[in-house]
Amino acid sequence: MTFTLDRRSILGGSIALGTASLALPSMAFARTAGEKNLLFVLLRGAADGMAMLAPVGDPGLSELRRATLAEYDGARRADGFFAIHPAFDQVGAAYAAGDALFVHATATSYRERSHFDGQNMLETGAAQPYAKSDGWLNRLVGMIGEQEGETNPKALAIAPTMPLALRGDAPASSYAPSALPQASDAFMARVGMLYGEDTELGGLWSRALETQAMAADDNLRNLRDAQAAGDLAASLMRGEVGARIAMIELGGWDTHANQVGAFRRNASQLDALLGAYRAGMGSAWADTMVVVATEFGRTARLNGTNGTDHGTASATLLMGGALRGGRVIADWPGLREGDLYEGRDLRPTMALESVLAGAVAEHLALDPERSLARLFPGRSGAPVSGFMRS
Repeated sequence: MTFTLDRRSILGGSIALGTASLALPSMAFARTAGEKNLLFVLLRGAADGMAMLAPVGDPGLSELRRATLAEYDGARRADGFFAIHPAFDQVGAAYAAGDALFVHATATSYRERSHFDGQNMLETGAAQPYAKSDGWLNRLVGMIGEQEGETNPKALAIAPTMPLALRGDAPASSYAPSALPQASDAFMARVGMLYGEDTELGGLWSRALETQAMAADDNLRNLRDAQAAGDLAASLMRGEVGARIAMIELGGWDTHANQVGAFRRNASQLDALLGAYRAGMGSAWADTMVVVATEFGRTARLNGTNGTDHGTASATLLMGGALRGGRVIADWPGLREGDLYEGRDLRPTMALESVLAGAVAEHLALDPERSLARLFPGRSGAPVSGFMRS
């Protein structure tokens, strides 16, 4: 069964600055007006795409997940065949407004079930685990700089440490709230004097202070408040000095037991973050894309504790003000016994690498084929297209 389908084929160290921790970049940043923003949200732990976007129109779902079906009574439908999880209130509103879409039955080329290996492949973009030491998002920063013929754009991880996806030769920094007491003005002045004579560290220190100043009113001690984290992400990406490329992580998606309640809690947090971010970006939302992905999916059938185990295909969520949303992109594989991958998982029918490369290339006006080759080397096929409004 085919739904809306647009495709041409299927390390920096840290410096504590009082209430925040920033990992400093290795090069200068630049930003000009009117440029596009990209936020990558990584769901660590293998989020269940069949819970995120339930294929309620497939008769096989009741056989596999009868205990979860009541969750979707009255839930918002997507393309008639699917139901958006009811915890996705803000996401559902964005979908209805044409600002969100789902890509279902997606997976990277990884076919085992290790979180570590799966996340490594998703973050590095390599065709095998641990084959590359830099991240696809970092290489994307370099591509943008090369195309624009200017200094690389500002890239920021909203995390205590730099995630692998943003590590590499291109400049990137990180920011996270901290419970540490605010450093004194005298201490900050002394550090500034210490770095001031260094041509590289002086500039890096100034830019670190600039990032801290942008988030000075967040009053956060950590990133556990999802709505506040979404507000923070927006505050760090708005305006002339804001980051153009950013990444944030949410864990806890490894739902081996009692999935109904666990997924609902996690989905509510993700929804609050995305809703706050969308509202916080204001007019810049028109130039913004959000990509939400996970390392792999869950088993199609519930286990004995009403949870799910490590699987293969999942769903990817895209949001943005210029997105051609309100639809599901899927070449649905079906849920009959013979349709399942290895008799247990949702079968992948679309390469996640092709989705990511195609979406970011279209949003950022990059060459799609070159983007796929650079960001996800060694992949066959073509980037998925048709994400943006013409």
